[in-house]
Amino acid sequence: MTESTIVGSSLDALLDARISCRAYEDRQVPRDVIEEILRLAQKTPSWCNTQPWQVAITEGEGTQRFREGLGAYVMSHAQESDFEFPREYQGVYKARRFECAMALYSSVGIAEGDRAASGAQTMKNFELFGAPHVAIITTDEALGTYGAVDCGLYVNTFLLAAQSLGVATIPQAALAGSSKFIHEFFGIDDTRKVVCAISFGYPDSDHPVNGFRTTREAVENVTQWVAN
Repeated sequence: MTESTIVGSSLDALLDARISCRAYEDRQVPRDVIEEILRLAQKTPSWCNTQPWQVAITEGEGTQRFREGLGAYVMSHAQESDFEFPREYQGVYKARRFECAMALYSSVGIAEGDRAASGAQTMKNFELFGAPHVAIITTDEALGTYGAVDCGLYVNTFLLAAQSLGVATIPQAALAGSSKFIHEFFGIDDTRKVVCAISFGYPDSDHPVNGFRTTREAVENVTQWVAN
C-alpha cells in the first residue's frame, strides 16, 4: 500500500466517523486537547493567507452562563444575524433538508407533524445539545463573502481535527441567528461578523439521536467534466 493510499484511507475513515453530535457526556474536554484542535485547525488555507477567523471558546461555568443567556435571549428576541440566512430552500435542497429532519425526528421518536416535539428538539440547538463547550467563529467584516468562505474551511478543519482526537462536534448556523447576543456576551465588536458556532465535547454514544446518519448525493450528480 502506497503512502498516498494510506493517507486517503485514513481521511475516508475520519470522514465516515464524524457526525453532527446532538448528545454529549457530562465532562469537559481537557484544555490541552482543545489547544491541539486549534493548532491543527490553524493549518487551514485561506485567500492570500489572510486567516480571517477568530475563535471564542467557552468552558466550565462560562458554557453554562452562555447556554442560559442564549436560551433566554432566543425566547424573547426575533432572529437577527450578521449574514443573510437562506431566502428559501427549493427543489433538491428542500428535499435533502426534509430527509435530514425526518431522520433526526425518527431517531428520537418524534412523529411527522408533531410541531410541539419538533419545536422542542429545535430548541436543543440553543442548549448546545448539552455540550460542555462551544466555539464561536467570526470573520473580519471588511473581507465580505470570501472571509466567510475561508472561515467555512476553518470550520471543516476544526471538525476533522476534533474527530481525530476523539472529540465530537456539531457546527451550528442556528446560533448565528442571535448574533447581537453573541457580540455582547463575548465583547465582539462590529468589525467582526459571526459566521457560526461549533458545540463540542465527548459523545454520548448510547443516545439514539447519535445513531442516525445523513445520506450523500452521488458524485456523478454534482460533477461536470469538460474534456475538450
